[in-house]
This record gives sequence, structure tokens and C-alpha cells, in this order.
Amino acid sequence: MKPAFALTMGDPCGIGPEVIVKALTRNPELYKICDPVVIGQKILLESTAESLKIKISVSGYKTGAAARPAAGNIVCLDTGLLPLRPETGKITAEGGRQAFAAVKKAIEETLNKRFSAVVTAPINKESLRKAKVPYLDHTEMFTRMTGSRNTMTLFVTGPLRVFFYSRHIPLKDVAAALNPAALDSAISNSCRYLEQIGIANPRLAVAALNPHGGEQGMFGEEEATLLAPAVDRARTAGLKVSGPVPADSVYHLAKEGTYDGVLSLYHDQGHIATKTLDFHRTVSLTMGLPFLRTSVDHGTAFDIAGKGEASEISMVEAIRAAAKYAW
Repeated sequence: MKPAFALTMGDPCGIGPEVIVKALTRNPELYKICDPVVIGQKILLESTAESLKIKISVSGYKTGAAARPAAGNIVCLDTGLLPLRPETGKITAEGGRQAFAAVKKAIEETLNKRFSAVVTAPINKESLRKAKVPYLDHTEMFTRMTGSRNTMTLFVTGPLRVFFYSRHIPLKDVAAALNPAALDSAISNSCRYLEQIGIANPRLAVAALNPHGGEQGMFGEEEATLLAPAVDRARTAGLKVSGPVPADSVYHLAKEGTYDGVLSLYHDQGHIATKTLDFHRTVSLTMGLPFLRTSVDHGTAFDIAGKGEASEISMVEAIRAAAKYAW
């Protein structure tokens, strides 16, 4: 049997509804690998398809019933909120409320084994804050609402796989956030998660923090005092870990196959590498949950929302990644 996936609609004021409709109508091969069920508002899917001049039917999903999605028939599990007329391209409390409701429903249904994985369209942090949602982002939602620990973000772009030691913190705080226990956990979990997606005896590289890996202390001491000792401890524990490897070369080496994955120390260090390699086909995986969550690796793109210009490629890749890696 094909797995059923929950697709959250994201912030309805952004491009989430558009990329979902395009992905599910223009790529019939997706239905050979999964049964996608959109979680959001049925009426919004219908209006989005109409604005794109795409002819589809939207069927309601009954909890526990077998879904019958197809390229011409999108199946939607409605969140049950009042119909929304989205203020396209704007940060709104209602957009945040709708986005959170879809994620909450997806988590509940997937924990109840009705879906095998969750694929998320983009949300907006400011909209969530306006809606008084008590979570910063997707990862925090999924971590706390599933009672998970040791969750990590993994970006996959072709042959390049990048984990993140830290996520949404100011750059000035990254060095202070490095500590032995957290580094040990991040390294061991990265290796474990590479094995979980099918890579036996993975080779992990830890990216350096400072230029040229600190240049023997000329440009910083974190490599010598924190990163190299963490790598040594991991090797002693039997893990295949290298580093710290200067960040200006480590991602190229991983792309060429020297390493199976890279532990990036901060947000932009890894994002720039993966998105430059292939912006549209970068997929985000949240590891350490009871189920797999994949996501597009782009934002709500309010500047082009409602214009029909959004590319669905990342959404298609996120669905394919769920089919490839879901456990």
C-alpha cells in the first residue's frame, strides 16, 4: 500500500496554497508513490485553483477513511476554522492562526497513525506571533507537540546533506552557544540520523566556525578549545567524524563525496551552501520525531503571493523526500 502523507497548507496569505495546487495537479507521478492529503481549507484550494485556471475537484477527507487523491482530485482535511479571505501578501494574525491550525491537525492525525509523514508548506514567524501562537517555528511546534528530544534539521540538496547545530539565533550568539555536551549530542545524533536515512557507517564533517578554521588561534580559538576536542571524543566513541573543516571548503568536499554529511554551526553557514547548489530542490527534514517531517526550503514569498509566479519544484521534492525517507 502507498503511504498517506499530510500536506499542511502553510500561511494562506503566502504561496503555500499555490505551490500545493501546482504540485498536485502538474505532477501525476506523485500519486504512484503516496496518497497526499492537504490539511487546510477546502474553499481556499478551490479558489486558488480557479485563480490559476486549473480545473480540479476538491474532496473532503473523512478521518479513518481511505483517501482517493489523484491529479484531478485533491483530497483535503479541513481544519474546521471559519472560511478565510486571505489578505494576500500580508503578515496577518489570521494567516498565522490558519497555518498553526493545519500543523496542529497534521501532528494529531499523524501521531494517530493516519499518515506516515508530514510535508509542510511555508509559514511566517511574524504572522504566528501576531496570532499569539506559543511556538517560534515549525521545528519548535513539532518538537514540543510530539514530546520529542534531540530534534535536528537536515537539509538535503542532491548529494549534499547538512545538519544544523543551531537554528534561529543571532550570529553574535553562535560562539557562546558552543558547549561540549551540546556538540557531543549534535555530532552523535547527526551520525545516527544519517544511518536512519540509509547511510551505513556515515562519514560526518564538522564545519569550522572561524575563517581558515581559526588559523591556529589567529582568527579565533573555538576550533582548538571546543570543536577539535568534540571531534576527538566522537572518534574515540567509534564514529567517523572529521574536522573542524574550514567552512569555505567543507560543503564542496561533501558534495564531491568526501563526507556523507556536514554539521553546520549556524543557520546561514549551511543555508547558503545548500541553496546556492540548488535553491528549488533543497528539502528540509526534521529528524528525531516519531515520524518524518519534510518541508520546502523557502518562505512564504509574500512579494509574489497571488500572482501565479511561484515554483512548485521544492514542494514536489519535499513530497518525494517523504516517500524516500519516511519510516
